[in-house]
Amino acid sequence: MNKTNLTKKLSTLALSMFRKDFFGIYHGSISAKTESNRFLINTKEAVFDALDESSLIELYYKKDYRWNQASMDATIHQSIYSQISDAKFISFSMPQFTTAYSLEHNVINPKDYFGHKEIGSIEIVDPGNFEDWYDRAQSTITHYFQKNTTNIMVIRGYGVYSYNRDIHEMAKKLAILEKSCRLLMLEGDKKDYNFD
Repeated sequence: MNKTNLTKKLSTLALSMFRKDFFGIYHGSISAKTESNRFLINTKEAVFDALDESSLIELYYKKDYRWNQASMDATIHQSIYSQISDAKFISFSMPQFTTAYSLEHNVINPKDYFGHKEIGSIEIVDPGNFEDWYDRAQSTITHYFQKNTTNIMVIRGYGVYSYNRDIHEMAKKLAILEKSCRLLMLEGDKKDYNFD
C-alpha cells in the first residue's frame, strides 16, 4: 500500500477517534507497518484531528535521527511490529469510559450483545508503578500480546493498546469496547441509586 493511501487511512481513523475522545490533542499514537522493517507513526507534535503527511514520519526499526521527531510510543510500536506478524496497524488511545472502568475493575465482562460477541472478556493489566512504566512498557506490552490470544490490551489508568491486520477492524473493536464499558458504568450507577 502506498504512503499517500496509508496517510489518508490513518488520518481518517485518527479524526474519528479524536472526535470520540479516544485521543487528546497531543495524547495517543497511531501507526501502520509499511515494510518488513519500517512503519509510519505520528510525530510528537501531531494533532489528531488534522493528521497529514507533516504529522506522520516513517521510521526504520534501527533508530536514527528521525526517531527524535516521532511519538514517544514509537519504541513500543516498533517492538510490537517486530515481534507480532499479524500487526499491520497499531494504536494507543485513552478512551475515557474504558480507562475509567479500568480504575476499579480487574476484568471487563461486556453485558451487551456486541461486546460479548465481538470482544468477550478482557483482562485489565496493572502497570504497577507509574514512575518507571515507560521503562517497562515496551517489553511488558509486547510480551502480553505474545502470551495472550488477544489484540487488545487494557492497562489500568493508562489506556488501550490495540493492533490488527485491518485498520477498520481495529477501530470497530475499540469502539465496541468503549461502548461496552460505558454501558457497564451506567449499569453500576443505576445500582447506586434507589429508584422507588
